[in-house]
Amino acid sequence: MNRHRARIAAALILGISVLAAAGCGDAPAPPSTGQGDYTAPPLPANADLTPPSTASGTAETECADPTASLRPSTAAQGPNLDAVRARGRLVVGLDPGSNLFSFRDPITGTLAGFDVDIAAEIARDLLGDPGLVEYRILGSADREKALQDHTVDVVVKTMTITCDRREHVDFSTTYLMAHQRVLALRDSGIGSMADLAGKRVCTVGGTTSLDRLHRIQPQAAIMTVPTWADCLVVLQQRQVDAVSTDDAVLAGLVEQDIYAEVTGPPLSDEPYGVGIPKGNDDMVRFVNATLQRLRSDGTWDRLYRQWLEHALGPTPEPPEPIYRD
Repeated sequence: MNRHRARIAAALILGISVLAAAGCGDAPAPPSTGQGDYTAPPLPANADLTPPSTASGTAETECADPTASLRPSTAAQGPNLDAVRARGRLVVGLDPGSNLFSFRDPITGTLAGFDVDIAAEIARDLLGDPGLVEYRILGSADREKALQDHTVDVVVKTMTITCDRREHVDFSTTYLMAHQRVLALRDSGIGSMADLAGKRVCTVGGTTSLDRLHRIQPQAAIMTVPTWADCLVVLQQRQVDAVSTDDAVLAGLVEQDIYAEVTGPPLSDEPYGVGIPKGNDDMVRFVNATLQRLRSDGTWDRLYRQWLEHALGPTPEPPEPIYRD
């Protein structure tokens, strides 16, 4: 039944009910004079609130430049690359709830976005067809485990390269530089991280944003939820006062709510890299070769203009790769 027919059916049912009530001869019930009870909207599943008094962040692991990766190779040889070719598809971990980066196109129902296209370009170079990709849906907290368990070949999911993560997984060179900032509703009076003292702030578990919030603003109560879409919902329902994560992710939330705005100065650099299982050097070098092609042949510029320029501003230069060998 389409929407028009559904509306007609609802109107007919209402009319029948009114006629039936009129035929009974009973006096209509008096209007209710009660005020009713207000019920707060429920929190997203698996939401967790950490009060300010117990908030504590872990110190960042120190290392040499975590963005330094292996030099690219177009030889396309190695056991991990051969396994992908034998399978006939590249298994990619991502999140369909990251607007602008990986989301369901409302018209076609297919996955689309900047990260989706980066993954497609890797498949193009490795398998000759950008469509030979199998997606595995991952939450932010699941990215490292999926790589450690080898349930995915790569993760392309706004994943910041850090020293701590490098202890467990490998990374490509940086393919986008983001910066952590704050998202609040317009006219909220929140203009920076300092204004979040005594406020509730939403972020996603398993992200660098969470630890940074604990360290920079320990006087804030922090609500962690599974997805960034959940953060937008609790902000709209006034269950939190702000959201904090990378400006690239926040820009996708702003596009879904015209009353939200990104505010305050950048709090950190967030270099995004393709996550790769530890020790899969052949895959690291191959992915870096693809990223180098995207920088040099104009594909990176085209993808940025298509997905991000309207939200993040004029197209910058692609991040310069840093190699350690």
